[in-house]
Amino acid sequence: MLFTITYTGQNTTDLGYLLYKNPYRPQTFELTYGKAYVFYPEVSKRINTLERTTVALLLNIDPLDLARGKTGSDSGGLFDYVNDRPYVSSSFMSTAISKVFGTSMTGRADSRQELSDSPLDLTANIAMLPCRGELAKLNSVFEPLGYEVSYETFIADEKFPEWGESKYVNLTIRGKVRLRDLLKHVYVLIPVFDRQKHYWVGTDEVEKLLRLGEDWLPNHPEKAYITGRYLNRRKSLVNIAFERLSAANAVDGEIIPPEIPETDDTEKTAKSEKKLNLNSQRLESVIAALKNCGAKSVIDIGCGEGNLLNLLMKDNQFTRITGVDVSHTALERASEKLKLYRANEHIRERIQIFQGSLTYKDSRFAGYDAACVVEVIEHLDISRLAAFERVLFEFAKPPIVIITTPNKEYNANYKFLDEDDLRHGDHRFEWTRAKFKDWANKTAEKFGYNAQFSEIGEVDEKYGAPTQMGVLKII
Repeated sequence: MLFTITYTGQNTTDLGYLLYKNPYRPQTFELTYGKAYVFYPEVSKRINTLERTTVALLLNIDPLDLARGKTGSDSGGLFDYVNDRPYVSSSFMSTAISKVFGTSMTGRADSRQELSDSPLDLTANIAMLPCRGELAKLNSVFEPLGYEVSYETFIADEKFPEWGESKYVNLTIRGKVRLRDLLKHVYVLIPVFDRQKHYWVGTDEVEKLLRLGEDWLPNHPEKAYITGRYLNRRKSLVNIAFERLSAANAVDGEIIPPEIPETDDTEKTAKSEKKLNLNSQRLESVIAALKNCGAKSVIDIGCGEGNLLNLLMKDNQFTRITGVDVSHTALERASEKLKLYRANEHIRERIQIFQGSLTYKDSRFAGYDAACVVEVIEHLDISRLAAFERVLFEFAKPPIVIITTPNKEYNANYKFLDEDDLRHGDHRFEWTRAKFKDWANKTAEKFGYNAQFSEIGEVDEKYGAPTQMGVLKII
């Protein structure tokens, strides 16, 4: 991955002061899955009466590190399958920009502060930026920020011209902007076009987006597109972001709602969400979390009749799928749904189901990239939770655990429920958002995980969403 910035003007070696990187000394930075190199291909190159200095950030990611994880790490790899991640401008590049040029993004420049606060003639090149049939969006996103936009396209494969154009472009943006602004723009917008972040998108990403976009996002004509894509179209997070953007547009104490233009993406998303019932939204959210984590092998503990297993089977990312349930009847129905009785050998090698309990140690639970526990824990007696925690987090210990459970607070929206009623006759308890987070955080800390949370379903301003989800990742 290659990202360059060219400064044209007088005394252009001052770019080194703004970036805290000596133009005459290449530097190397260790990252989690590779190395970042900073060097200057040209320094004070004379062009008529002007100079030009270019800095390059080269990100070298080892595909084996992505697939297997770092040597000595207990956790699995982020992407245990063949993919384009090591070779294209993606969220990995944004992370590298933040680490290598983090001080510059704040605008602090010590002895060159006046220069840092001034618009400069800057040109940035982003190599191999994924852009799936959305070339016009490059213009509508970058031009309102003051850039001239150009890009180089390619044939996907010269040997097979019928495949058409590649989904990657070499993007060039040029404008009279402050360096800090350019870095923030690129940091935010690379993942907007790539759409495949290598880390989980939670509420912290809302804060990051609003912090880095505070000077330009509230009035950007494509703020709906940028916000939605940056937050992976997660409705609850997008709603939070828009509420904050509205506040940013406040005039004389009156909140002016942001004008959110309807794009093809937002229309499709809205129509899709209307068609989905809560269970479908829940399962799709679990699938999205698994894909974001790069999981390849998945065990669904408490799989019931196999609804999640059926969705996993339809996605080729998941090559080893297992369902477990204590109910033999539920497993028979799952087998019928998955058509296992007439499945070929390839399908039988890819998926299996077996009877088991999540409160008893079972060696068959181990060896998966991720474990899903979807609407299950609320069926356990509170006294059995400790056994469940040990079985899953101590003995099976998958790198990723995804848990969903009802949000008790949302029950106020169900008119047929009295104040202390539970949604299902077999539920032993239902937790508030605070209680679920407290339990998940304590469990994560006890067994060496960290926890992130999100909501699923239509969000009530006071009571939240009907379902809450926790994603626990091993540290």
